[in-house]
Amino acid sequence: MADANINPTSGKYFASATERTQSWNGIQQDITGRVKRKLAYEMTAIVRLYGHNANCADVRGTLWVQAADNREQYIGIAKVQATDKDWVQLQGKFLLNDSPSKAVIFLEGPPPGTDILLNSLVVNHAVKPPPPPPPVVENAVFGVNIITNTHLNNGTNGWFPLGNCRMSVQTGSPHIIPPMARDSLGSHENLSGRYIVVTNRTETWMGPAQVITDKVKLYLTYQVSAWVKVRHASGPQNVSVALGVDDQWVNGGQVEVTDDQWHEIGGSFRIEKQAAKVMVYVQGPAAGADLMVAGLHIFPVDRHARFNHLKRRTEKIRKRDVILKFSGSDSFRLLATSVKVRQKQNSFPFGSCICRTNMDNEDFNDFFVKNFNWAVFGNELKWYSTEAQRGKFNYREADELLDFCTRNSIQVRGHCIFWEVESTVQEWIRSLNNNDLTTALQSRLSGLLTRYKGKFKHYDVNNEMMHGSYYQERLGKDIWANMFKKAHQLDPSAVLFVNDYHVEDGCDTRSSPEKYIEHILDLQDQGAPVGGIGIQGHIDCPVGPIVCSALDKLSILGLPIWFTEVDVSCNNEHVRADDLEVMLRESFAHPAVEGVILWGFWELFMSRENAHLVNAEGELNEAGKRYLALKQEWLSHAHGHIDDQGQFSFRGFHGSYEVDFVTASMKITKTFVVDKGDDALVISIDI
Repeated sequence: MADANINPTSGKYFASATERTQSWNGIQQDITGRVKRKLAYEMTAIVRLYGHNANCADVRGTLWVQAADNREQYIGIAKVQATDKDWVQLQGKFLLNDSPSKAVIFLEGPPPGTDILLNSLVVNHAVKPPPPPPPVVENAVFGVNIITNTHLNNGTNGWFPLGNCRMSVQTGSPHIIPPMARDSLGSHENLSGRYIVVTNRTETWMGPAQVITDKVKLYLTYQVSAWVKVRHASGPQNVSVALGVDDQWVNGGQVEVTDDQWHEIGGSFRIEKQAAKVMVYVQGPAAGADLMVAGLHIFPVDRHARFNHLKRRTEKIRKRDVILKFSGSDSFRLLATSVKVRQKQNSFPFGSCICRTNMDNEDFNDFFVKNFNWAVFGNELKWYSTEAQRGKFNYREADELLDFCTRNSIQVRGHCIFWEVESTVQEWIRSLNNNDLTTALQSRLSGLLTRYKGKFKHYDVNNEMMHGSYYQERLGKDIWANMFKKAHQLDPSAVLFVNDYHVEDGCDTRSSPEKYIEHILDLQDQGAPVGGIGIQGHIDCPVGPIVCSALDKLSILGLPIWFTEVDVSCNNEHVRADDLEVMLRESFAHPAVEGVILWGFWELFMSRENAHLVNAEGELNEAGKRYLALKQEWLSHAHGHIDDQGQFSFRGFHGSYEVDFVTASMKITKTFVVDKGDDALVISIDI
């Protein structure tokens, strides 16, 4: 093509899809009968663009499948940004949970008028790569600051101004380490009271900087801590600690500064690929504002030392003293009888996101039912799924998931009634005038909550209000509180939650714990019956004290806190397991947290890559093994003998138990439940 300027990279030919009038027009092939259920496949294609205004666009590989009952599904396999300059590789994996009656693979994506060129497309059974070994970090010194001249004893030595701004040292900053860093640092000296002030800033990114390339070790999790202040600024200012890792920007923590006071900034980061240059800098306020920074610390965190601390906290808040008091006609013969106590299930809610397509895979179902006691639906209950087109309702998939959970004694969260982010709102809703929009919202509430009254224990009423305001901008400030009030009227038994992301990690000023608290109090002031706080938990390289700090702040509201959508992502599954353990231990050791829901666990059925616990074909990876090990750790077992008071005492986690006791003439098994409580639980057992 193009006077021989476009040639195939391999072979003699390539295909061209021309005269495309829709973005989904492309090149397809029917592969019915050539792919098997529960096997992972990898698609690899070589693609390119051609035509006017075809310089850059996404090309997607998609699989369309039709089930025997005519249910259709579109499975996104891969996406790549293609150009008209060169061939690029499009690669991704997929797995079918059921045997479809029809399966078609196709390329789509670029705007109409742009040609899709295809040199080759191959689908093979995906090769299982060997699991990566745990990273080896030599000479890691936890809790030691890698920033040069933090205390500014040598002026600005080791620092440089990023951009054409001025930098100097002054005195008058806090002498104490910021609170979130204290638990991680252990013994430490106070700060000097000196700080860097940066003036003549003409761009938001200008601020103090250091190069730390040789000091950062791969796969170590680093905590970031500093005091920051802004002057000569109009209105609230965002300040962030940023890292330039070659050509990539990494968020090391953010805070909103609203007054002429010192503010704590905290965050974390991890580098997983060797970089030629790593630079840390503090930036963010508007041009013209002066930026002040004191006591910047960046240090690797000792997660296992933190885990030991959390184990001690867990012993206090998740266990209870239990006295088994035995009686019977031959009670005098019970002395020294052997007793064996086994906990069958911890009552703490551990759940996962599930989707209707997962239910066709019996291996998925078995793992889910054995290892989780709560569920949330991925998309099936969302408005764009139940009413994609105005007046055409589809509750079939939600009904099937709810029936599955009911049969298996799984409690369910309702996610979500509304979603405040405009990009998630259906086109037909956005086209309504305000009166019709109000009617549509009332219809959604009454239709959903009447249909499922008493069946969902929780509802996320209006998802992500800290990051969106579509309905509020259309219908006014009262609409959020009115959603809660109406939902409570329709289903008084359901606990109504707020739900948002980046609350716990220090990397988003829009949803800081302080702003989340202000948001909840504002809803309550308007009469909204907010019953629970949802923290999604989509987090990278979590640091325990930062997560705990957010939980401590939110707990002052006295509402139950749930992590509602937890996932952690890392290409090394050993590090992923560590990240997951941080989140689970911090949650389980905090008295305000009453449940944890994972945002999925099975490869290829999660919203983030490298976040799964179970590989596509059912093999448990290191993150999955860690999850099961923690679940096992949080079961109590005890054995011994009945004492001369006819009792057997132990301390155990809340949940359901079996007890066996054996005499010379009999073996008897009884069951009992340990509920929450501060006093010792006395359970009378008649034998």
